[in-house]
Amino acid sequence: MATNDLFNKDLNVINIGLSSFKENIEEAGAHAVQVDWKPPAELDKKILHILSENESYIKTQNKKCLEKILNGAPVLIDLKPAIDVIPGMKKNMILHAGPPITWDRMCGPMRGAIIGALKYEGLAKSQKEAETLAASEKIEYSPCHEHNTVGPMAGIVSPSMPVFVLKNETFGNYAYCTMNEGLGKVLRYGAYSDEVIEKLKWMETVLYLALKRAVKELGKVDLKNIIAQALHMGDEVHNRNRAATSLLYRTIAPAVIKTNEKDVAIKVLEFINGNDHFFLNLSMPACKVTLDAARNIEGSSVVVAMTRNGTDFGLQLSGTGNQWFVGQAPIPEALFFPGYTKDDANRDIGDSSITETNGLGGFAIASSPAIVQFVGGAAKDALNYSQEMYEITTGENNMYQIPALNFRGTPTGIDVIKVMEKGILPFIDTVATHKKRGVGILLAAESSRAD
Repeated sequence: MATNDLFNKDLNVINIGLSSFKENIEEAGAHAVQVDWKPPAELDKKILHILSENESYIKTQNKKCLEKILNGAPVLIDLKPAIDVIPGMKKNMILHAGPPITWDRMCGPMRGAIIGALKYEGLAKSQKEAETLAASEKIEYSPCHEHNTVGPMAGIVSPSMPVFVLKNETFGNYAYCTMNEGLGKVLRYGAYSDEVIEKLKWMETVLYLALKRAVKELGKVDLKNIIAQALHMGDEVHNRNRAATSLLYRTIAPAVIKTNEKDVAIKVLEFINGNDHFFLNLSMPACKVTLDAARNIEGSSVVVAMTRNGTDFGLQLSGTGNQWFVGQAPIPEALFFPGYTKDDANRDIGDSSITETNGLGGFAIASSPAIVQFVGGAAKDALNYSQEMYEITTGENNMYQIPALNFRGTPTGIDVIKVMEKGILPFIDTVATHKKRGVGILLAAESSRAD
């Protein structure tokens, strides 16, 4: 286009500056597009020099890490009490979501869930008695992630709680997670009323035993295959698990009926059928058992754990062993129930971001555009979120695919170096819970990104 003709035609402007520039252009009647760009994080020159010198080596090690992630084969093989199977579990230990934290720094929902767990274990009869015990040195706290375990929201696991037992058939490692309680007033949101404890006891004495018998009859349940199918059916297996739960239901229902009394089978199948989130507590350990096999690859900058405890956000890298890198947990951006605002919301909480770490959840949200309506978004936003995550990942999944992106593999293997270079934070599809214990969930929401 000749310079003399430039102002004789409608202007289409690409703005790479402040967004206010775009607004001024549009107010003047011209069309403008805002480039979504942030400057890279400021790093010490010594660190930049080290990264530059080892760039080729890091890429090679990240490729090795990605190969282990892609070759993972998570299967459900059993259910057992936590004390009998979780490594390092003790009778006086309570596992929690997120990086390490002490009672005095715990948020309301986590404290509430611990109070409930102590009542469930019969170690306390009242809230006051449970609080006194929880604050004492008699109870030991430890992150789920440090015991091959994951837990949604508060992530509380106490010794008597039944857990799913998962195996990575390719590499032989194991992972564990409690069963999902459903929605409403539940322990993972910090509720601890008698009805909450009653449901947990039913899950321990009825649901657990029924499912254990069914899984034994089946031998194993291929979770990777269920997740892959669910992505084609509208799930991202973090906030939406309806398809995955339905697929699991179809898989285990005949075995539940075959191995249990009629009344028990009916109650168990009704419970699962009425709980769309039931598969969440399988998708999480499926991701955990997959990522744990990719740990301890020297020089790798790939994230193998990303989690929150309602106070802190923590992550671990393949190349740095069990070391935690910790910052403040963000407050989720959410479309709240009437009467609630962001001021009521607790900081992000839960181990469920292990799904994003494995290329699912927010990274696969293009497979589940219905999710964005909970935050006032549009279907195109879901596509944009997933596409943006390719910028900060090592590769694409060979099994988990996104139909809306022409069956492109989900972005997998978060590379912290790319995160720093591009200024793009991992997108986590999470939920917001009330900061006061016992109040419960507000509404499904997107996170304000992993800081």
